[in-house]
Amino acid sequence: MAAAMRLVNKKIFTPGMGQHYLAFTTAAQVYSAGIKASQALPETVKIVEVGPRDGLQNEKVVVPTEAKINLINMLSESGLTVIEATSFVSPKWVPQMGDQVEVMKGIKKKPGVSYPVLTPNLRGFQAAVKAGASEVAIFGAASELFSKKNINCSVEESLQRFDEVMKAAKEAAVPVRGYVSCVVGCPYEGKVAPEKVAHVAKRLYSMGCYEISLGDTIGVGTPGSMTEMLEAVSREVPVSALAVHCHDTYGQALANILVALQMGISVVDSSVAGLGGCPYAQGASGNVATEDVVYMLHGLGIKTGVDLLKLMDAGSFICRALNRKTNSKVAQAACKL
Repeated sequence: MAAAMRLVNKKIFTPGMGQHYLAFTTAAQVYSAGIKASQALPETVKIVEVGPRDGLQNEKVVVPTEAKINLINMLSESGLTVIEATSFVSPKWVPQMGDQVEVMKGIKKKPGVSYPVLTPNLRGFQAAVKAGASEVAIFGAASELFSKKNINCSVEESLQRFDEVMKAAKEAAVPVRGYVSCVVGCPYEGKVAPEKVAHVAKRLYSMGCYEISLGDTIGVGTPGSMTEMLEAVSREVPVSALAVHCHDTYGQALANILVALQMGISVVDSSVAGLGGCPYAQGASGNVATEDVVYMLHGLGIKTGVDLLKLMDAGSFICRALNRKTNSKVAQAACKL
């Protein structure tokens, strides 16, 4: 069935520099191939900014701690309510995150903003709490080979490790978010069965993770495969507890996010300036750019609470620090106007 959209009204969206763009707002239903029961788009979407952690972890040159702190502070001022700050993993495995304690101690924590950190095991959790973390995330995979390459254990072993973290988090009243990697494809195994993704997501949710982020780690997903995977997972985990985390390797990230929105998901992970990749997925390009996601959402009339101009300033800052061009299409276009 061809995509169809009923336009309710139009408004002028001004991102800055006096340029006016025609954007469409809608409360109508949006239809897409493969979706059995369409529904209205969400009125609001929570953006989970992963740039400071997932975006920077794969950089070959160590990013100065001060630059990381400044980036997080700038993102805090943009209206984002969730900013993944760092990762409490061994510097042996991810050297870029070796300054995690300094980062957590150095950032200005803005009221109303959450700064979750990644914790692979109980030791990492304990270190994170000691450094002042009030929310953590655990990360598993739907692929056996990826799990072994990424955290050096099988999927089942990883879940057993997480059980320790979940018990400690419950005792400390620390909320835990769960990640599932390779939800569509794996660099080592190829296509990943939706049932495998659903199984891992269900286990994490059953353990007590309040939200499960489904990651297309190597960016091979399409609206078709994304729909198939989300349908399988939503049979096991409430849609209200799901988020999507899309990489843009094949240029499908925004399309995949739109499909997720149509299926009732209202939480989207993204990375400022499109930073990122995966140290264990060769050739995987960065996460979808937060600027591009916000621009699309605002164009759909969906509220994010994010100031696009301030977000772009943060993207420009980190790109200058890394001496690279932004991967955000919106930021690239704005620079040419």
